[in-house]
Amino acid sequence: MEKIKMLVYNYRDFDEKQYFDQYADEFGIEIKHVPFSPSMENVSLAEGCQCLNIITTPLTSEMLEKYHALGIRYIVTRTIGYDHIDVETAKRLGICIANTPYGPEGVAEFALMLMLMAIRKARSIEHRFYGQDYTLKGLMGKQLSGMTVGIIGAGSIGMALIKLLEGFKCRVLVYSPSRKAELPSYAEYAQMDEVLSISDIISLHAPSNDKTYHMISKEQINIMKDGVVIVNTARGALLDTNAVIDGLDSGKIAGLGLDVIEDEFDLVYYDHREEVMNKKQLYLLRSYPNVTMTHHMAFYTEQTIETMVRDSLRGAECFFNGKDNPWKVV
Repeated sequence: MEKIKMLVYNYRDFDEKQYFDQYADEFGIEIKHVPFSPSMENVSLAEGCQCLNIITTPLTSEMLEKYHALGIRYIVTRTIGYDHIDVETAKRLGICIANTPYGPEGVAEFALMLMLMAIRKARSIEHRFYGQDYTLKGLMGKQLSGMTVGIIGAGSIGMALIKLLEGFKCRVLVYSPSRKAELPSYAEYAQMDEVLSISDIISLHAPSNDKTYHMISKEQINIMKDGVVIVNTARGALLDTNAVIDGLDSGKIAGLGLDVIEDEFDLVYYDHREEVMNKKQLYLLRSYPNVTMTHHMAFYTEQTIETMVRDSLRGAECFFNGKDNPWKVV
């Protein structure tokens, strides 16, 4: 049987290669790979292929039209989120879109780490230590035990974080538009305003869409407790960055842990060390001593990378061989 031909964008030798090598043979897929992102200038590379394999880089309507004309019928993103793909155009063209959900524990653990770093002032401690300043003044932190933690979004990652918080003996408030899952005894569902106004720490785990765009803006920040800590390991668009910066300036927000920011598609995962980027919000956020930032890597564990590569290939094999495809989203 003829192999499925797949073009893999943003292919990484240092972590993904071993899994592509292993699973491409297993699922009968011939891989063509490039280290860069899809763009209008390189669409033609997909000629002769039936499917694309991408990460969090935009696929516009115009690009999808061209890919479709070249014979692309299946696109998989090696991520949970797929908001970087113009899904309406994909539907119109009949292109199947799939994602690669992975275990939620890694991101949940990372969110917990950012919470702890924020309340224990880890960034300031590290800077002071490496500057050989071993004083204590200004570095007194808080204990997570006894705090009220607000979880916005009770999907798999939000639920995994709720379970991790049990050992810290926190009060956990959860906002979710749909209350599908039963919560542990130490957690309770609440309305959004209640979560915002009562919580000492707020952790975001909602998807990115029209309804959730800037779901935390000036109005919501004003409702929050003075000295609130906000953690976002979901999508940058959930936060109105300018409103967050104002909250930091006023002291309303005492700590911020970000693994994602707005307008990051051309930022991660590239080396920009020698560039001056047009990212004023990024530069400003980075300058605050009470802000910890990482570059969209909360997911990044050995288990996750294997899962993302394996399932991106396995879904394609299902699609082209007429099998049920649990990774299909469009």
